[in-house]
Amino acid sequence: MRSAIAMVAGILLAFAAFLPRARADEWNQMTKLTFNQPVEIPGRVLPAGTYWFVLANSDSNRNIVQVFSADWSREYATLLSASTYRAEPTNHTEIKFAERPHKRPEALLKWFYPGHLTGHQFLYSKRHEREFAHDAKLNVQASGFSSRS
Repeated sequence: MRSAIAMVAGILLAFAAFLPRARADEWNQMTKLTFNQPVEIPGRVLPAGTYWFVLANSDSNRNIVQVFSADWSREYATLLSASTYRAEPTNHTEIKFAERPHKRPEALLKWFYPGHLTGHQFLYSKRHEREFAHDAKLNVQASGFSSRS
């Protein structure tokens, strides 16, 4: 009887050890992203590499995103974001970039955690917003149809 109780207690402890980590990842939306080229975030350009994106530990504001190095030794940025929405959740991380000319780094606009309809839209300056809109118009015009004589 004692060995059965000890086995059940051991199994419960093993499961309990995994539960806090699962909840922590869901709570802070910890996501490892790897970029093969430089990427712009508000206020800086991240070199190609691997980064951790996490929500700051705040009960009152779920729109503070922190960006860390792959080994957690350096915090690159603490960013404000706004809630943004998508029509359907996916089972993987989804990120959206601004369309930019080929000589400019892609600008990270939105980040969605797997399974969530609500994501995080990064807040850029008005000047950057105008640049993104201008760049998108140029890309649309450049991909338009041309007529041949």
